[in-house]
Amino acid sequence: MTQRACIIGWSHSPFGKLDLPDVESLITSVARPALDHAGVAPKDVDFVSVGVFNNGLTPQGFEGGLVSLGEPGLRFTPAVHVENACATGTAALHTALDFIESGRGRIALVVGAEKMTALPSRLMGDVLLSGSYRKEEANPQGFAGIFGRIAEAYFERHGDHREELAMIAAKNHANAVHNPYAHVRKAFDVEFCNTVSDRNPLVAGPLRRTDCSMVSDGAAALVVADEETAAALGRRAIRFRARTHVNDFLPLSQRDPIAFEGAHRAWDKARAQAGISLDDLSLVETHDCFTVAEMIEYEAMGLVPRGEGWRAIREGLTQRNGKLPVNVSGGLKARGHPLGATGVSQHVMAAMQLAGEAGEMQLPSVELAGVFNMGGAAVTNYVSILERAK
Repeated sequence: MTQRACIIGWSHSPFGKLDLPDVESLITSVARPALDHAGVAPKDVDFVSVGVFNNGLTPQGFEGGLVSLGEPGLRFTPAVHVENACATGTAALHTALDFIESGRGRIALVVGAEKMTALPSRLMGDVLLSGSYRKEEANPQGFAGIFGRIAEAYFERHGDHREELAMIAAKNHANAVHNPYAHVRKAFDVEFCNTVSDRNPLVAGPLRRTDCSMVSDGAAALVVADEETAAALGRRAIRFRARTHVNDFLPLSQRDPIAFEGAHRAWDKARAQAGISLDDLSLVETHDCFTVAEMIEYEAMGLVPRGEGWRAIREGLTQRNGKLPVNVSGGLKARGHPLGATGVSQHVMAAMQLAGEAGEMQLPSVELAGVFNMGGAAVTNYVSILERAK
């Protein structure tokens, strides 16, 4: 790579069941605000990367071709559509970073978006199963069924930790109260999250509704530029101290389903590349599509030993005021999980903290932020270590 890329601007829509009718309108809602935040005109953009999972969520494909409809100034700008399951947003970001760091251009726009709530709920599970190995993992409970089996396997090996899962859910909902973009800005206590009820029924295996991220609409955008251009613009620059991408086997049958080995390797590589230890991080935004995923990710990142992920939440390590705050934004659990937008959103949340622009979510003295975004059940794994360059 000839030069390093920085985040210089961003925008974020609310997440939830939105009135915006389609992916096109979601993309439009964040593209221009991100450029304005960066102080960049459409004519200065050299490349656009659009992350949308889709795969049957909406009938319109070819999402890279939609950007210029809402932003005509991008009419002749090269644009691509990227898909990589639930890590689609970060895959789109990496595509743009590679473009910049190869020297092919100076400024790129990244948009992640998903319109999910227009699809009838009875069809949702089957569409989302496209992020799994259908030959072996298709089931009537959809992706929740896959993570329900992961939770069962974890409990069988390391003991029943439903209460710790409830503690993770309660933490993330409490954090989301301070996030103006979150799908659910309502706190739920541990007792509610830990109790099976009409309002919190079992979904799959031991997972309750409060253990599962929601079906959301939403979009987020980032503007990235090479360091020289970022310095010339003079507004803000969030540098990638490290970024890694590790894949693992798609079928769970070919690996230990609760080891998240690809995630562990991605974190190891990122820490080595950044020259840091986990203790150097001020916060982490991690991929809590289900609470059991966050618990296992504590182990994958090295916060606690394998089999002891439950300790991290039990001991308060990942609370907002803990040793390593995790998902200060509310995470996928409460912020929402519009698939293509999620990875971009995670990076926006981390960048806002580093720039001191996180409003009520802001933590004191944020110097380094980690982001973990995965596709499928830890199949494709991305880690970013971010720091403020300006």
